[in-house]
Amino acid sequence: MSLSELFLERYGHVPAIHRAPGRVNLIGEHTDYNDGYVLPAAIDLVTEVAIAPRDDRRMSIASIDAEEVVEFDTAELPGPSRRWHDYAVGVVAAMRGRGVGVRGANLLIRGTVPVGAGLSSSASLEVAVAMALLSNTEEDSPALGPLEVAELCRQAENDFVGTRCGIMDMYAAVFGRAGHALLLDCRSLESEPVRLPGDVCLVVCDTGVHHELAAGEYNRRRGECEEGVSILSQHLPGVAALRDVRPEQYAVVRKHLPELLDRRCRHVIRENRRTPAAARALRAGDLQAVGTLFAASHASLRDDYEVSCRELDVLVDLATRIDGVHAARMTGGGFGGSTINLVDSAHADDFAEVICEGYRRETGLDATVRVCAASGGAIALADASP
Repeated sequence: MSLSELFLERYGHVPAIHRAPGRVNLIGEHTDYNDGYVLPAAIDLVTEVAIAPRDDRRMSIASIDAEEVVEFDTAELPGPSRRWHDYAVGVVAAMRGRGVGVRGANLLIRGTVPVGAGLSSSASLEVAVAMALLSNTEEDSPALGPLEVAELCRQAENDFVGTRCGIMDMYAAVFGRAGHALLLDCRSLESEPVRLPGDVCLVVCDTGVHHELAAGEYNRRRGECEEGVSILSQHLPGVAALRDVRPEQYAVVRKHLPELLDRRCRHVIRENRRTPAAARALRAGDLQAVGTLFAASHASLRDDYEVSCRELDVLVDLATRIDGVHAARMTGGGFGGSTINLVDSAHADDFAEVICEGYRRETGLDATVRVCAASGGAIALADASP
């Protein structure tokens, strides 16, 4: 059944439907919260939210995938619960904080973005919920533009969920462009589309593992970067973020950092150079250069930033030995999740078979391979009739 049919069956009303994509980050990992550069692409895995207004102030948010419902009064929100619905309730809280009058509504959610795969199921959910709720606000509520939607969704994840992420995931979910990645400057929040080669597939290999320490370690990495900036700014005037440190400057001042912070900062500073370089290489069709940059990024994430894991390393190592693969590296926050591979379209089926066999042989686990297309950003579906 369609989501609209399921909603009608459950609530007795024909809903409006809003959709937001997941994303895969080609390169530029852990740079967004350092005011740096990232190169994400929205993908054709999505979260859909069906919504219809209620006559009272209550909100009911149900998930088909989680088979769970949360209900609350819009004037008295529940606190964080460490459950999936924190992302939706956090959006409500962020909207209220911006003076948006959130009305009572029924919401039904269904998604194809896998949870824990590093493809930003959380941002996809947040943006889809935000778009749905903004279609159902009080008449005197302020209008929010696309960038404000991305910013309030980041606020929801930072302040309510408690993950100190940057804006990349939400930005990609809002501004994604079919057939393109986005070279995003996370300081100015300006982006440039980067066309992806038509004969190359974005192939995501999901390790099937998601380590529980990921959220705490993510926040720890951000704290380490901030500590590094505090020390470096004493020797480099005008440094407000690692984005401001040039590699040649860093070679001189790194001696002032403890060894751990040296490695963390080194990754971010070098990754901020690799990311625009990868965008230039893609525009020039130089896939060999892209592959070299991906390899350096993965090695840095593994050795300096320490967010990879054995399963990710196995997938990257296997991919680099398969015909038709131009580039491979881990993608997302790390500690499990997925790799991103640029693969000749003609080799995609063979690639999936070979890498799954190799991964099972090396780890005893089953990988999930998804061939993804770069897609557009969040939309409201015009026809929600069942």
